[in-house]
Amino acid sequence: MARLHVEIRDKRFPAAGGGARRVLAGVRFTLGPGERVALTGPSGCGKTTLLDIVAGLDRDFRGRIERPPGARIGYVFQEPRLLPWRTVADNLRLVLAGPRAEVEARIRRVLAEVGLAGEEETWAAHLSLGMARRAAIARALVVEPAVLLLDEPFVSLDEPTARRLRLLLLDLLERHRPTTLFVTHDLREAVMIAERLVVLSPPPARVVADLPIPLDPRARREEAPVERLRRELRRRLPEVPVPEETA
Repeated sequence: MARLHVEIRDKRFPAAGGGARRVLAGVRFTLGPGERVALTGPSGCGKTTLLDIVAGLDRDFRGRIERPPGARIGYVFQEPRLLPWRTVADNLRLVLAGPRAEVEARIRRVLAEVGLAGEEETWAAHLSLGMARRAAIARALVVEPAVLLLDEPFVSLDEPTARRLRLLLLDLLERHRPTTLFVTHDLREAVMIAERLVVLSPPPARVVADLPIPLDPRARREEAPVERLRRELRRRLPEVPVPEETA
């Protein structure tokens, strides 16, 4: 398990007509080893940009990201980003190296964990959206990451499917205990999965709240305690515009 420290003092993107648009400013928080933190805030405040910086995909910023040297990172993007002309197993093989027998055993094990046992040779193009999102989670977990990043992994799913996948993700996180940072616009999702909620302001974004989510593992799986805590957190949130999903 890995400790993760995020400190972004300044992140800008080129603006139309020259100059630059400041997106992130004064974003600082730390995740303890194995901790699960949800990140929310108004649309366009730089949440995905922050994940890309943490992942090392965007290095053009002022600040620092601290994690143990060599810590493996798994990233579940908003879209599954599977190669449709490859099988499910092939998509996982692309992120693995090592002896073939070990690679194949790891692929079978993680696909079984996400409910895709027997789908190894299914073409990615033939998966339903829910199955594709399971495969994307499997691809992130198969590298046995110390740090797991998720960017609205259940967006665009119908609510029953999204709930099933949230419960699956919760089981996986409790079993593997990666240090987890995930973006969501849904407070119910945050309450179910995260141990803390970090809230960003409109851009240039800064941290305006860092709230604990004190639910035991059993309560996270029950709708009534999740809804009660969602309402309590909603009342405690600062007056920043948030998407309707968190209302």
